[in-house]
Amino acid sequence: MRIASIVAVGGLVLTAAACGEAPKDDNNAGSGAKKFSACMVTDVGGIDDKSFNASAWQGLKDAKAANDNIDIKFVASKAEADYEPNLTQYVNQKCDFILAVGGLMANATKKIAAANPNQEFGIVDANPGLDNIYPMQFDTAQAAFQAGYLAAGMTKSGKVATYGALPIPPVTIFMDGFVDGVAYFNTTKKKNVQALGWNKETQKGSFTNDFAKQDEGKKVSDALVAQGADIIMPVAGGSGLGTTAAAKASGGKYSTIWVDVDGCQSTPDCAAIITTVVKNIPEAVKEAVVKAAAGDKLPAKPGFVGTLANNGVSLAPYHDFDSKVPAELKAEIDKIKADIAAGTITVTSKAQPTK
Repeated sequence: MRIASIVAVGGLVLTAAACGEAPKDDNNAGSGAKKFSACMVTDVGGIDDKSFNASAWQGLKDAKAANDNIDIKFVASKAEADYEPNLTQYVNQKCDFILAVGGLMANATKKIAAANPNQEFGIVDANPGLDNIYPMQFDTAQAAFQAGYLAAGMTKSGKVATYGALPIPPVTIFMDGFVDGVAYFNTTKKKNVQALGWNKETQKGSFTNDFAKQDEGKKVSDALVAQGADIIMPVAGGSGLGTTAAAKASGGKYSTIWVDVDGCQSTPDCAAIITTVVKNIPEAVKEAVVKAAAGDKLPAKPGFVGTLANNGVSLAPYHDFDSKVPAELKAEIDKIKADIAAGTITVTSKAQPTK
């Protein structure tokens, strides 16, 4: 992935203990250079959500591996009320780069960034629109379109489903792409596969209202299975683990599609996961932090938008399902990727990131 760069902005010096010294103007790595501190505030899903928080933390770890002059740390938000205090804590500690994770943090990040215009911030899955916040967003509707087509091609019941944690853009963008992929399959194959759990036109559907409670994910997916769905894509962070675990325990009654991080690498439920709609958050975060530590300003406009064309989003390998996905269907999925990247197929969603 390519992220444009310009010049660095140091952290704003306030009160309290520092988590890292302010960078030198050149901020070169190596012996004698001052440490560059990258500090992350998680969303309520926590650092072990097997999803976007874990992905962003991996990006910071990868940045440190690329440049050992980078110091990293995180604080976990237990509730939305923690966002502002956690962000403020890192401003006060003079962190050079403060990363907020998740669309729910947009308002809090904008407020704290507006109050501290000389502090460099980054945010995953949102664009608050301030010059000192570098947005990293992902057009996951594109890869989710592939996933919807795949699910429609794999279902035996003729019904597939998706559900979310909350009706916010970083969630509904997956759901929009998924149902459109099912519709595209129906059009091209003259079939009538039903997509349950989400209506793109009304923007209404099934939600857990939580990113962490696995029992809530299982409850929603149980209802969708009862309606006949045999493939389900949860877009619900850790809550979705309730679905993948139940699918694994079902002995093949139904299967799942995971999101954000390859489910076969991040969950114990690979046997029930056909593929994953991947957001390459680790690479985007790594590249942003490495550039910032090198002295480059991260431009809020255009920021970064991951697509199929730049590998910012993708479908993961089929893993245990590789032999079960017909070769013809695999080829069609690959063709869809090429067509979307080339603009031959246009995928739309109200939740698509601004560029």
